[in-house]
Amino acid sequence: MLNWANQFNICCFLDNNQYSLPYHQYEVLLAVGRVANIQCAAGQAFSTLQNFYNTQKDWLFGHFAYDLKNEVAPLTSAHPDGVGFDDLHFFQPEIILTIQHNKLSIGGWNYSEAMCTNVYQSLLAMPTVVAEVHLSVTPQLQNHLNEAAYIKAVEALQHHIHIGDCYEVNFCRENFCADLQVNPLALFARLNAVSPAPSAAYYRVNDRYLLCSSPERYVQKVGNHIISQPIKGTIHRGNTALEDAALRDELRHNRKERAENVMVVDLVRNDLSHVAQQGSVHVAELCGIYQFPQVHHMISTVAAEFDVEHHALFDIIRHSFPMGSMTGAPKLRVMQLIEQYERSRRGLYSGAVGYVDPQGNMDFNVVIRSILYNAADRYLSFQAGSAITFYSNPQSEWEECLLKAKGMRKVLGI
Repeated sequence: MLNWANQFNICCFLDNNQYSLPYHQYEVLLAVGRVANIQCAAGQAFSTLQNFYNTQKDWLFGHFAYDLKNEVAPLTSAHPDGVGFDDLHFFQPEIILTIQHNKLSIGGWNYSEAMCTNVYQSLLAMPTVVAEVHLSVTPQLQNHLNEAAYIKAVEALQHHIHIGDCYEVNFCRENFCADLQVNPLALFARLNAVSPAPSAAYYRVNDRYLLCSSPERYVQKVGNHIISQPIKGTIHRGNTALEDAALRDELRHNRKERAENVMVVDLVRNDLSHVAQQGSVHVAELCGIYQFPQVHHMISTVAAEFDVEHHALFDIIRHSFPMGSMTGAPKLRVMQLIEQYERSRRGLYSGAVGYVDPQGNMDFNVVIRSILYNAADRYLSFQAGSAITFYSNPQSEWEECLLKAKGMRKVLGI
């Protein structure tokens, strides 16, 4: 499916990697080709998307980039962006494939039995092995914030917390390689093997690529039921099952990590309350501990019922974007501080990729643990961050960034 999809200039491959987790809708979902699409910068992006969906009333796949913050708040973005994804891009696909319970389903815009047969035969004719990763040169990793500059910035952010500007800031740093030629699909296959995740995505828009091994769901709507599952709280994996159990228990009882998680849960509850039926917002799970290949994470689930009488579909995104786990609290002030102390634009990183279907159901991930690549400019980028609080140890936050970047560095042979 991946080799076949990569023939198209636009495709979106979503894979839950067979994680047996609550709420998942599809094991694999693939959209290819473009019947129609929209791309726009922050300003009128959400209303443009709503009008596009109302006109098409079909499956739409695409992304929300972090800099849509400039539409939902009085903010700007002045830092460089080497990858260059649009702030918003959605496409109505020609063909959609799903896998559920070992069953492949094929559909599309110009549906016919002959079309489905042709697609199936084309799939069978494709190689079943993705090409090996061959890098044009040995990657020379660069960044705008070295360890000393990062720690200095964390200490400055803690001063803002100390004087009452904010409570928590999600602070990120970019790693990038200039003039690097890669095979994005091969790189994604390796990333997905090294670090399989329940919200993984391979997303191509012409010469721009997202290779995503995200463990985090931003928002899902099924019928009128909405959930958001913020992640806050991370600890490394152990070498044995006994060590793993001890580390999970350590994370579960870590007061700092629990405080971070609860703070973001409160933020998500507030975000969803803007579009929810009165009294329906509740915490379905608080501080659950989940295991992934590189780390253990603390994940909570906030749920609500959508107030369909008073809100348009994409009000759910407009009132909750950017997601609280990637900003901090209070949102406006920390986004100002993020712009002040980070040194590159986040772009699609800490945005969201996913779909909305003809019935108004949607599912979007949080773009983290991801490699972004601009093939035309041969620019590769990945970012990592952590939540800065009053009790943070700057050196420990630096080490958490390195831990979260471990999968991407391993894939690149760094």
